[in-house]
Amino acid sequence: MNPADIPADQFAAWEGAVAFRLFADQTDPTLTVPEQIAGRLGDRILAGQMAPGERIGEQELADEFAVSRGPVREALRILEREGLVTILARRGAIVTELSTAELQELMEIRAGLFELVVRKLAASGHPELLPLLRAGTQRLQSLAALPDGGDAYAETTYRLLILCARMAGNRRLQRMLTGLSLQTLRYSKLGLASVERRLRSARLWQEATDAMAAGDTERMVALTRQRIEESAEEAVRVLQQAPASGSAA
Repeated sequence: MNPADIPADQFAAWEGAVAFRLFADQTDPTLTVPEQIAGRLGDRILAGQMAPGERIGEQELADEFAVSRGPVREALRILEREGLVTILARRGAIVTELSTAELQELMEIRAGLFELVVRKLAASGHPELLPLLRAGTQRLQSLAALPDGGDAYAETTYRLLILCARMAGNRRLQRMLTGLSLQTLRYSKLGLASVERRLRSARLWQEATDAMAAGDTERMVALTRQRIEESAEEAVRVLQQAPASGSAA
């Protein structure tokens, strides 16, 4: 199937396949009240509407969502588990700060896990995956050159990674990669902020997709690792050039 043959509504459904980012490992999530609060708050953090280190007021959230503080505390624990919130003893919750040390650890693990995904996909074969990757890379190429396309580009790469993880056939691996990808999304937005970086990333996605089409697993693995490492290096550079604070430790 040619990517151009994928109907627009089908591609829109593909883009929305991980709309619940915090719960992307669930096939059809029915969210509890704390999960709904966590999803809303997580979206704000990932969108940069809440800054790293910003205090999160329990009572303010309870008032906003018209609930008691119990569901808010549970929502914050969900976000802490996902690495988006840090709960400090006797000080309450803050948005987790960004650090180069955490970034390097996360990207190293993520690259290793996604290599496993690529190898499992190559071994099992998924005829529906290649047209989706083609459509995804076309979407990335259209976003790469847009001056304000950084966030949408990073979100699209996140969705592509999660869709690949879903098709690998290992739910534990999928859950691990989903959690790591969610934690790295803020870093990915830093690493993909410039048009130059996005164009480079889009080329690597295209080359990796071509390698899959050709059955060249080793090249696809190498290109995937290269893309993740280059994005991480750029995010580290941006963090290190930021004004001195705990977030660039």
